[in-house]
Amino acid sequence: MKGSILPGNKFEVLFVGLPPLTVTNASGLEEELTVVDLPDNTKASGGKTGPSEFTVTLPAHHTVEIAAMEAWWRECQDPVTPTYKKAGSLLMRSGALIGPTRTFNLLGVFIMKRKLPDLEMKNDGDMATYEWSLCIDELIPS
Repeated sequence: MKGSILPGNKFEVLFVGLPPLTVTNASGLEEELTVVDLPDNTKASGGKTGPSEFTVTLPAHHTVEIAAMEAWWRECQDPVTPTYKKAGSLLMRSGALIGPTRTFNLLGVFIMKRKLPDLEMKNDGDMATYEWSLCIDELIPS
């Protein structure tokens, strides 16, 4: 899997079976442990993490990438295909662009929401973007 990276971007988001995506924005990923309420009114770790969510933004003029995401979006709809959940990677880089400084494997990823670009008659030259909300079953640091 090879992804594209814009100068100045310090991350890449890659998915198996999709072309390299030019992600202009990726929301922070949060991972949370389940919590158990104990009889003495304290809490304890349930030991397991639940699914995570995050949002990626793609430029609307990247038609091949948008078409690939639209095809994936259709896979996630009824009738859901067996391959609707994909694997991917999040690569974060430090200031030096010599290899990733931190990599996370994303397992069981599927699209749960899409947002089309805002449409206005007057536009100050802002780039139109699609926003995709993704659900991730498992986030594994590597």
